[in-house]
Amino acid sequence: MVGLQVDQIAQELTRGQLPIPEKMTAVVLDAYTGVEALRVEQRPVPKPGKDEVLVKMAASPINPSDLAVLEGHYGFKLTPPIVPGGEGSGMVVAVGPGMIGRYFLGKRVACLNQGKGDGMWAEYVVTSAKGGVLPLNKAISLEQGAMSFVNPLTASTFLEIAQKCGHKAIVLTAAASSLGQMVNRLFRSAGLQVINIVRRDAQVEFLKEQGASVVLNSSKANFEEQLRDLCHQHDSHLAFDAVAGKMTGQLLTALPEHSKVIIYSALSREAVEASPSQIIFEDKAIDGFWLGPYISKKNLLQILRMWRRAQRLMLTELKSTIRAEIPLQEAKQAVKDYLDHMTGGKILLKPSYS
Repeated sequence: MVGLQVDQIAQELTRGQLPIPEKMTAVVLDAYTGVEALRVEQRPVPKPGKDEVLVKMAASPINPSDLAVLEGHYGFKLTPPIVPGGEGSGMVVAVGPGMIGRYFLGKRVACLNQGKGDGMWAEYVVTSAKGGVLPLNKAISLEQGAMSFVNPLTASTFLEIAQKCGHKAIVLTAAASSLGQMVNRLFRSAGLQVINIVRRDAQVEFLKEQGASVVLNSSKANFEEQLRDLCHQHDSHLAFDAVAGKMTGQLLTALPEHSKVIIYSALSREAVEASPSQIIFEDKAIDGFWLGPYISKKNLLQILRMWRRAQRLMLTELKSTIRAEIPLQEAKQAVKDYLDHMTGGKILLKPSYS
């Protein structure tokens, strides 16, 4: 259905006949107090400025980073009311002045919220033509394309970091998440070992059914001892931590000397715990990772190579499981459902055009 809609839009754009409405449906966050501050409203369709594009949205996922935005814990914090939504997909239906935007007119694209304006939970979105949109491969559906920025590029970057430093094994927390599943498939394909950490026995079985060979439950009494033994057994000197708080200290303790923990999220919402003696006397380090700034340090050719590689793997190692497709009008309940159950597939928010 969406594919037919996109083809029709492309034909109308070619004939210059596509009408853009004055109003649109958008999900709005009134305050940084979480899901209860969400509402749906009609607001003017934004107009693209210089080197910007207007995207008619097809879908946008709910990611852990979106939950952080709702509570004011993310890296950018605009004055509310704002439209949330970190990534999505759609078709470019209008462009502002500038040559860059014209290239994207009529193209199916993946979109990224760069923190300078409203996000993707709306029928129409304005974003920058310089890094805010990238063209989708024809083989990629708009549903998969909506999830092709954050998790696929993060998983690809984790592999890049590990291989660049010669690591043969890593530790991964929140391993049953959509990102964690991608990391497992990607690293397994590359011949690298992943020591997975989850919180429940059901998640242990879930990952093992998917092919993971090493999965630990952090709620077990002997977790820290098991983790230390496995880190030394596999000579793992690198951990990617989505939890922070107490978990970061547990990772530092388990890893051998000359190791690093890279924190890429803070699901615990707690301050990092670490022993100074580990950092001073054992040459252990803590670093941070944020996808946007990491990519911004690359040149255009490097970004395009990274994107093309990720696109090739979108139907295999970097494919996302979709649990539900929910209309924008039901966004508040969709976020609540995601909060209750963050594993088992993504929830997509989709506009219902009249």
